[in-house]
Amino acid sequence: METREAVASFEGADAGGIDMDVMNVSIKCVCSPLGYCDPGKDFCQTNRTCFSSLTKNGAFERNTKGCIDTYERSKMNCKVGPTPDVTVACCRTEFCNDNLTPTYAPLTEVPGGNFIVPGPMYSSLQLALVICIPILVLFVLIAVTIIVIRAIFKRRMAVLKAREKQLDRDYGNDIQATLIGDSTLKDVFDHSCTSGSGSGLPFLVQRTVAKQVTLVENIGKGRYGEVWRGQYQGENVAVKIFSSRDEASWARESEIYNTVLLRHENILGFLASDMTSRNSCTQLWLITHYHEYGSLYDYLNRCVLDHHQLLRLAHSASAGVVHLHTEIFGTQGKPAIAHRDIKTKNILVKKSGTCCIADLGLAVTHSQKTNTIDLGNNNKVGTKRYMAPEVLDERINCGSFDSFKCVDVYAFGLVMWEVCRRTMTGGGIVEEYKPPFYDVVPTDPSFEDMRKVIVIDQQRPTILNRWASDEVLTQVVKLMKECWYQNPCARLTMLRVKKTLAKLIEKLEKQENKGKGEIVLV
Repeated sequence: METREAVASFEGADAGGIDMDVMNVSIKCVCSPLGYCDPGKDFCQTNRTCFSSLTKNGAFERNTKGCIDTYERSKMNCKVGPTPDVTVACCRTEFCNDNLTPTYAPLTEVPGGNFIVPGPMYSSLQLALVICIPILVLFVLIAVTIIVIRAIFKRRMAVLKAREKQLDRDYGNDIQATLIGDSTLKDVFDHSCTSGSGSGLPFLVQRTVAKQVTLVENIGKGRYGEVWRGQYQGENVAVKIFSSRDEASWARESEIYNTVLLRHENILGFLASDMTSRNSCTQLWLITHYHEYGSLYDYLNRCVLDHHQLLRLAHSASAGVVHLHTEIFGTQGKPAIAHRDIKTKNILVKKSGTCCIADLGLAVTHSQKTNTIDLGNNNKVGTKRYMAPEVLDERINCGSFDSFKCVDVYAFGLVMWEVCRRTMTGGGIVEEYKPPFYDVVPTDPSFEDMRKVIVIDQQRPTILNRWASDEVLTQVVKLMKECWYQNPCARLTMLRVKKTLAKLIEKLEKQENKGKGEIVLV
């Protein structure tokens, strides 16, 4: 028998066998069983290819050999047979299929009744690489993104800080905020938290700051809630905590404090506002500068004043009210603001011996540009003891902003009376602290109590006899009387009060510089 050489099975055969019609060479193939041989011969002859097939039937396997064009050609190709249990191998040399044994592999049925031979499976290493490489690339991309964002943020903050330092050098005297002694809070807040617009701190930054505040001790309570001394980055701050029912006051005060160009050395420095949860209760926080001397009310209860302290306290407080009352025109202007609750408890004393105005929850704003008065959504009124006659008589003209400014002037006159009581005159005489009308109304007077005293009886706080023998107090008494006239139109403006007090300070200093023992003021 001629040498028979096996060749590998052909991958590209179509369903009818390998297309070799272009090759007209006739070859002989082993045939088994003999029924597939050419008649009268022990082989078959073809000009196409020889095949060897393996049919699996359970544990029994049958090997068939022959010429592919004589064995159900339409159902066989050089890879698969007519059923999934048949595998076929082909070759093309003389009797090459004698020792050609196909390898059986289970087939997978696909839609349409066809069968495919299973492809090679991934190894464990390949599968691990396919899973891990995309995840690793994703982590690298995230890390690069974070690094880029942080770099952009740092560069932006550096530009903002440089800009703020330049503004501080150019306009430091105009925009300087109230400091707590040698506190660094100005640096912390003004440089790192400002929006750059002069409109105050952006609310998102404020809330970031508020979460870093630690409450240390309770320093006061009032109708709105309580005040705590807190700490932020080692510095003292004041935290005014409103109850949830006073949300209107908190919202109004936060809004007023964020007014453009409101910052002034005689207005309490505002740092942040926040809504938080504490002891399962909703709390509304207002964070401001902390002044350890407390309110003017507390200060007068503890301290006795001399002439310098009297004028310094009164003048600085009047300067704060004047800044509120003044409207600043411009693209980023400031509306005029009336306080509506001027009293010693709402004026704080700083270490420098000057005052700053606090508690703007009842404030009213007015803009000449729009000619509108904004009363806010807070329906509360001021403190009854300090209410002007027109408020008690309910005849105040709410359509005129000047009416609200006159109410502040009346209340400021009462504040000056309280300060005068605690000012020492010659011989070391001084009275204990008392609130206005302490001798004619109860400790917590009603609206009707105050209306009877102020409107019907037209009483005012008692002027002590000893004040008439003191030149400074005499001038201050004259000023306060012009602040609490029954007719609002007859009262002084806060600007006139401030200028008068400034002149008194100037005259007092001139007299002392001349070394005269007796002070003479004209």
